[in-house]
Amino acid sequence: MNRLFASLTVVLLSTASAWASTASAFSVETTRIVETIGLGDVGAGSLLLRTPEPGRFVPAPTVATEVHMRITGMVARVRVSQRFENPGRDWAEGVYVFPLPETAAVDRMRMRIGERVIEGRIGERAEAKKIYETAKKSGKRAALVEQERPNMFTSSVANIGPKDAVTAEIEYQESLRYRSGRFSVRYPMVVAPRFIPGEPVRTEEAVPRFEGSGWAADTNQVPDASRITPPVLHPDEGSVNPVRMQIELNAGFPLAVLESPSHAIDAAEQSDGAFTVRLAKAQVTADRDFVLTWTPAAGAAPRAALFTEHLDGETYALMMVLPPEAPKGFQILRREIVFVIDTSGSMGGTSIRQAKQALALAVERLRDGDRFNVIEFNSNTRALFDQPRPASMMSKQRALVYVASLDAGGGTVMLPALRAALARRGESGLVRQVVFLTDGAVGNEAALFRVIHQNLGDTRLFTVGIGSAPNSHFMRKAAQFGRGSFTYIGSVAEVGEKMGTLFARLESPVMRELSMDWPVDAAEVEVFPSRLPDLYAGEPLVFSARLPKAEGSVQIKGTRAGETWRTRLTLSGGSPRSGIGVLWARKKIAGLMDTLAEGADASAVRKAVIDVALRHHLVSRYTSLVAVDVTPARPQGDDVAKRAVPVNLPAGWQYEKVFGTPPPTATPAALHLLLGALLLLAGILALAGTRRPNPRCV
Repeated sequence: MNRLFASLTVVLLSTASAWASTASAFSVETTRIVETIGLGDVGAGSLLLRTPEPGRFVPAPTVATEVHMRITGMVARVRVSQRFENPGRDWAEGVYVFPLPETAAVDRMRMRIGERVIEGRIGERAEAKKIYETAKKSGKRAALVEQERPNMFTSSVANIGPKDAVTAEIEYQESLRYRSGRFSVRYPMVVAPRFIPGEPVRTEEAVPRFEGSGWAADTNQVPDASRITPPVLHPDEGSVNPVRMQIELNAGFPLAVLESPSHAIDAAEQSDGAFTVRLAKAQVTADRDFVLTWTPAAGAAPRAALFTEHLDGETYALMMVLPPEAPKGFQILRREIVFVIDTSGSMGGTSIRQAKQALALAVERLRDGDRFNVIEFNSNTRALFDQPRPASMMSKQRALVYVASLDAGGGTVMLPALRAALARRGESGLVRQVVFLTDGAVGNEAALFRVIHQNLGDTRLFTVGIGSAPNSHFMRKAAQFGRGSFTYIGSVAEVGEKMGTLFARLESPVMRELSMDWPVDAAEVEVFPSRLPDLYAGEPLVFSARLPKAEGSVQIKGTRAGETWRTRLTLSGGSPRSGIGVLWARKKIAGLMDTLAEGADASAVRKAVIDVALRHHLVSRYTSLVAVDVTPARPQGDDVAKRAVPVNLPAGWQYEKVFGTPPPTATPAALHLLLGALLLLAGILALAGTRRPNPRCV
């Protein structure tokens, strides 16, 4: 395929041979091909999807996103408006896979058509999908929001008329992150390509199954692979999905620093001490996570916070307590540290430089008495030493030379590396820690969580998210199951600061054995997380609770460096805040889903999640939001074409490292003729048969 041709079209790349067959986002839902155009009909700036008919294309639906975030204290309420536009001359269905924060509680959706607004309603996933499909077939405009992962969702909008637009508006609630004296909020903008392990699941006709519109077939290890692999635009074809953003920040205390390490921003302080934050550019490319941080002025940092909401005779509370710093003069324990570095194709470019610099700093910081090893993985797993070595000058220098030689390429086969890091046991009496540096670009998260749960033992697992768009769901949950912490490094400039902070945690005594004593019967209180985590230096204890009434106080206690710490938090007088009940419900759902890694009964978990999600109007793995216009819009006899909206490659990634390099020749015309004939004869099954998962992807 020549570069001029590629620059005018959006094509999906599967295996190396798929550069010839080009499994596109276009899929046939009817028995005829929708109206197509040739390259001579292309207008300036058009984004096209290829059809199996040689030389024919269809305009891709486009999405423009506006984000409005209102932050009060520790809680953010966010509205995300996705405007779907159909530039073509036929009726279209737009399908857009997009990210949200992994802790987002999605509880509202509206569909806007001109001046009309249709509210979405929650329902079990299968039922909501049925309502949507029925509306689509009857010509009614409809919108559907489904969760693929806690940080990945799919918006589907049906019956977008020619040259028309429909807006899907989503709202979610989120609690903020506070660590080492700094608050932060992160808004992800792009779904990075995921490595999809396993053998393709085949239909009764023995062709690979594609339940979604992605580039990867569903596999026995990732049965929903086709739903989490949206088409990816080559950087040479420009960018899509622009984002506008505005943030209203009312921290509740004066600020010393307000900044974004990811984007240029303009911040204006209001008369009441709040801030209005906008992107310096009117809109930005959706190719990296947006991060905003703010630091309280000296003496203004909170030691505790309480937000409450009263609903249906019950009290919901969101609480934060920051334990005091570790006692001075504590003895730093001897440690055995295993560093695991991801060198797969998705780490190519900026990410591998970040990871190597971070790992080099970690090795240099090792102390006398420590033992360590380095494990590298891509399609294969390799260890620097056969077992952990003392951190001598010679072994550290050998490790630094080894790290400097690493390069990115191959697949993200993470499971063997994770097993190797957790299975190795060295000298007894050492504190054992695993530091895992990766972008987390995998589709088999559930299997990895099970391995951590089954093999952790007394090890503590710390994850370091690398790159512009890491899989934060995997990174945070892996650290949670590993009883460690998650650090996000978004740029090379942050490596020194972030790794220094991480090692301060690794070297400091941990707050353990945390427990709570409530003023009422413990059976009447439901707290999440249900098992309180270990706390590292600079980390607060944050939890959500449902209790009969907000009276009395809760006592929190724990031990660190052999000393007992305890404090009391008064339950009355908390700041009233709507949405605290939704946050509690989101945490409960997360807690229920976590039990699957521990072997809980899947059907019982599903029933419990649905009960909570329906009661609190939340999107979950088993529930979805659907909105349907009552008036049919598409004329009878006109067909609707399903088209996936492409996403950008995350900033700093190298396309060829992920998907491979195309051959220099153009696509054979004979093959296109064959594909066209198969399409006409067998429809969607023939198209699915042309797509294969890319073994090199990520």
